[in-house]
Amino acid sequence: MLAGQRRFLQHETAMAILIDEKKRVLVQGITGREGQARTRLMRDYGTNVVAGVTPGKGGQVVLGVPVFNTPQEAVNSLGQVDISVVFVPAAGVKDAAISALDAGIKLAVLVPDRVPVWDAMEIAAAAKANGAMFLGPNTLGALSPGKGVVGMIGGRAESARQWFKPGVPKGVGVISRSGGMASSTGYYLGQAGVRISTIVHIGGDAVIGIRLPDAALMFEADPFTEAIVIFGEIGSSQEEELAQLIVDRKITKPVIAYIGGKAAREGTRFSHAGAIIEGGRGTHAGKVKALREAGAIVVDAFGELPNAVVQILKKMKGQSVMSEADKNAVWNTAITRVEPNRVAVRGYDIAELMGRVSFGAAVHLILRGELPSPPIARLMEAILVSSIDHGATPPSALAARTVASTGASLSASVAAGIMSINRHHGGAIEDCARQLKAIADRAARESISMDEAATRTLTAMREAGERMAGFGHRLHTKDPRTARLFELAREAGVDGVHMQATRAVERAFADAKKSVPINVDGAIGAILADLGMNPAAFNGIFMIARTPGLIAHVIEEQTRERPMRRIDPVNHGYDGPAPRSLTTNEHK
Repeated sequence: MLAGQRRFLQHETAMAILIDEKKRVLVQGITGREGQARTRLMRDYGTNVVAGVTPGKGGQVVLGVPVFNTPQEAVNSLGQVDISVVFVPAAGVKDAAISALDAGIKLAVLVPDRVPVWDAMEIAAAAKANGAMFLGPNTLGALSPGKGVVGMIGGRAESARQWFKPGVPKGVGVISRSGGMASSTGYYLGQAGVRISTIVHIGGDAVIGIRLPDAALMFEADPFTEAIVIFGEIGSSQEEELAQLIVDRKITKPVIAYIGGKAAREGTRFSHAGAIIEGGRGTHAGKVKALREAGAIVVDAFGELPNAVVQILKKMKGQSVMSEADKNAVWNTAITRVEPNRVAVRGYDIAELMGRVSFGAAVHLILRGELPSPPIARLMEAILVSSIDHGATPPSALAARTVASTGASLSASVAAGIMSINRHHGGAIEDCARQLKAIADRAARESISMDEAATRTLTAMREAGERMAGFGHRLHTKDPRTARLFELAREAGVDGVHMQATRAVERAFADAKKSVPINVDGAIGAILADLGMNPAAFNGIFMIARTPGLIAHVIEEQTRERPMRRIDPVNHGYDGPAPRSLTTNEHK
């Protein structure tokens, strides 16, 4: 295995090799018909596609993905990219792959077939020189169920989600030398109740990057893969090399295999260029014999493979076999699992979370799938506290109080307040985040500074009669909540392109002799975006934060005001506690 492969594996997350939901993916040939179709599959399945490349078409946007002229431009603009998936004609694969590898991308997935052998050999040399690796050519790619796909396994995101069962808590790794049988193997394993960590189609050409024994070593190193399932073929010595790894105890996990091409004669090409028997080497009988003597289970018919895997897993008391409820499920959720006497949120026992993590950390967990670090947990908590209430005059509070005054229930009254949170009330958080990203993308796309991108964007917005969301406030000239959030963000080390864009916008306003500071909505939008949150959830996070305030307003309205009163939207007083501080003795 290449040194680059070993380094790449060190950064793998649980239950996946090669691809997971965190890997940053670039698509070469994204503007072509095939590139667009497969980009849609990858994005719909959850793959983190951050950029596309088509020479001469930089600056375009395809399916919401920015397009660059070269992989190096994409890396310079967006930072680290982990994987490049290549959808270009075979004659252009060599240049495309080498340009990705030279840009520091550690894995290239080469989908096209008919790539010249000499080109594949040059790609191999470039991968070795860059400490990287490549999958294919002539590969459908790799898919980690529930996490991500690179290439085209599954065809459509919906079918891929239905066919391949995520390896929770563990799964089996699938390695196939056949593209079509990669999907079939995963499908029939799922039908038999077997969970999968990752499916890898290594490619069918004579010269390929990641070979069968390489992929097996990756699965051996993955603590969340319990067994390795092989769809092998005649031709080459890959299965024999795997057998030797088993003999040498470099592969210790159970190996269950089927070898296709039993009836093929010498000189016959079976399926594709990589499966051909010549000179007595690569025969079906030789592969079966080598694997069985090494201790692997080899079935005689493909239909026997799923049951053989189930029997091995049951014998070893593996965790990859699904319960009957999961096996019969017609759809899945990755959020919460409820079983008798146990509730698990994103895999964590809720009783274990209780009293040990803050509500802000729990919100981060349920929305992003992972618990945050303590500084980011404090930041999340501060974001929720910052928006818990802003008086009785915002539309949500007025709506909730008005409905409460009619004698409506608490749920109906609070729902009225929640329903008033929309584009113009709370929506600035999402709008600001998207506008800040547009500024950052413009700076990268046009190779200009963030300040220049902010100035040009604000000028265009002003000419169009639009306003920058998240800046300025009807009451505050220096919102104390914003300053505190930025202070906590600095402590947590959060300062990505969105935060940088906020400073550029403020400088642009100052240069135009306008004092329009960022408000709390803009600060929250920038911070959440730099935390990697999906902007589609931002309005919801505001709802989570504001709900306790709405409940307080409803109960106050119901307990101290007369029914059906006419509520003045502006003129009201305050008669609550006098100013107090956490630093006074009574709160120590």
